[in-house]
Amino acid sequence: MPRYTEENERIKHDYASYLRHAKGQDDASIDKAQAAIRRFEESTKFKPFKKFHRQQALDFKTFLDRQKNATTGKPLGFSTVDATLRLVKVFFHWLVSRAGFKRVLTYPDVEYFNNTLKAGRVAHRQREIPYPSMQQVAHAFHAMPFETPFQKRDKALLAFFMLTGARDGAVASLKLKHVNVELGHVFQDAREVNTKGAKTIMTQFFPVDVAYRDCFADYVDYLRKIELFGPEDALFPKARVGVVAGQGFANLGLARDGYAGGAKLNTIIRAAFAAVQLPQYTPHAFRKTLTLYGNELTKTPEQFKAWSLNLGHTNVATTMNSYLPVSTERQMELIRNMAD
Repeated sequence: MPRYTEENERIKHDYASYLRHAKGQDDASIDKAQAAIRRFEESTKFKPFKKFHRQQALDFKTFLDRQKNATTGKPLGFSTVDATLRLVKVFFHWLVSRAGFKRVLTYPDVEYFNNTLKAGRVAHRQREIPYPSMQQVAHAFHAMPFETPFQKRDKALLAFFMLTGARDGAVASLKLKHVNVELGHVFQDAREVNTKGAKTIMTQFFPVDVAYRDCFADYVDYLRKIELFGPEDALFPKARVGVVAGQGFANLGLARDGYAGGAKLNTIIRAAFAAVQLPQYTPHAFRKTLTLYGNELTKTPEQFKAWSLNLGHTNVATTMNSYLPVSTERQMELIRNMAD
């Protein structure tokens, strides 16, 4: 069985160029689209797109229902299936207007890629995000040692997530020049920092326990005065690896460049909670912790708007919907308490 069709490959190349230059999508988004289209091709045994029939869309749904997650071995999740169908549908919607496809493909044909209403609702249903309480974060933080260079980095990392609520990918790409400890500012410059949606964010340290700020300030002071780090060096650097006689490869201290992504930072934070026998929360969960704390601390809509902007949300509704959901039970309780 062929593993590709030359004609299809040319079309997919054109589509990738369209997504990049006409829609402004980044490589990660384009890769997701290409992976979804590849799955569709597998379901048709790589038939040319010009031989499309609406039955292929129906068969594709059956094909996805039979697929397994490569990591867990379980059936694909509702959200994965829904996203795959949506990406393939967008691709065929683009194909309709291309020369050579007007006779074999119509907009009503493309609608056959729609997910069922029930499955779509399940895929987009908000799920409860496990998050630590302020007390749990403090417990994990105070239990962390602050002696070796790596211990200083790791404890300051947890402190920084509490001070800023920044996303791990952005934090991994921060440099010393992006932080002003004296003013409590972090300049997430999208030209250099890997922020979500390439959005430039100015963050003021949140008004949390002063111990977090003191720890982070001591760490930055250590980098500058002891490690002699400069403005262009990573804020949270990876290990410098080298060969030690009789030991082989070993960590030789802090390097001057950071990690390519947030995976290692996730591991550090999860390990800090595990060390005190707490659930292994991720840095992203801190965003909900801080949102709930801000909801208690702020007194006016303007203050909460500022809190939301500090998290990088242009629209306060994003903060409310993502990190401050109100269940039906809580809704009823709040209204009852207002009457009282």
